[in-house]
Amino acid sequence: MHTTTTAVVLREVNYKESDKILTLLTREMGKQTVTARGCRKKGSQSSAACQQLVYGEFALYEYQGRWAVKEASSLRQFRGLRDDLEKLALASYFAELTEQLTQEDLPAPEVLSLLLNSLYALDQGSWPQDQVKAAFELRILALAGYEPLADACAVCGRQPERPMLHLSQGVLHCDTCRGEVGEGISMPLTTAALAALRHVLWGDPKRLFSFRLDPQSLGQLRDLAEAYLLTQLERGFRTLDFYKQLTMKE
Repeated sequence: MHTTTTAVVLREVNYKESDKILTLLTREMGKQTVTARGCRKKGSQSSAACQQLVYGEFALYEYQGRWAVKEASSLRQFRGLRDDLEKLALASYFAELTEQLTQEDLPAPEVLSLLLNSLYALDQGSWPQDQVKAAFELRILALAGYEPLADACAVCGRQPERPMLHLSQGVLHCDTCRGEVGEGISMPLTTAALAALRHVLWGDPKRLFSFRLDPQSLGQLRDLAEAYLLTQLERGFRTLDFYKQLTMKE
């Protein structure tokens, strides 16, 4: 059986002397684990495409119950990421998070588009990294079924004047309604940060990063997105830890 697909390489692991095991996110087949035989050999025509964070076209064939790469060519290598360690670390976190939140054989075209758009945004540097990071985290959580309820206060039903988001319950509430939500941490949002949150969750995915925030609001959105993700998934990410180590040195 043969097939051709476009995909982003989420992960690469060296295997034997000249092979790799790749985790791909494809448009039609979702996440796939494939063998790239001989791609580490000198002169291999597939080597450029068989690298993490490359978007490429892959011709696959079935071999011993697993897909294997017959041919591969890169469509975009995002070279701007590879020349900047901080951007590369953040992009690697995006890849690890995507791998965690997608399933084998389940098509995820919206997730693939989100990942490509986010890698492009980092590559071009047109938006603040904190903004790209927060938007990616919140949007991929929503696509994976972890979208917070952010339309109105979960207690009184009104639009909060001083909004807060409860991290474990995933609900918006007024600061005066905090006692009715339950135990756990709630984080405050400015009006602008709440508007940005709603834009990320419900807006046109092609305009995901098209908003501007003052430093305070962007800081709130950044901190909330990461805290909400870690609370909902109940696990950490080594690539996120590495990225934070790099940014704390600045």
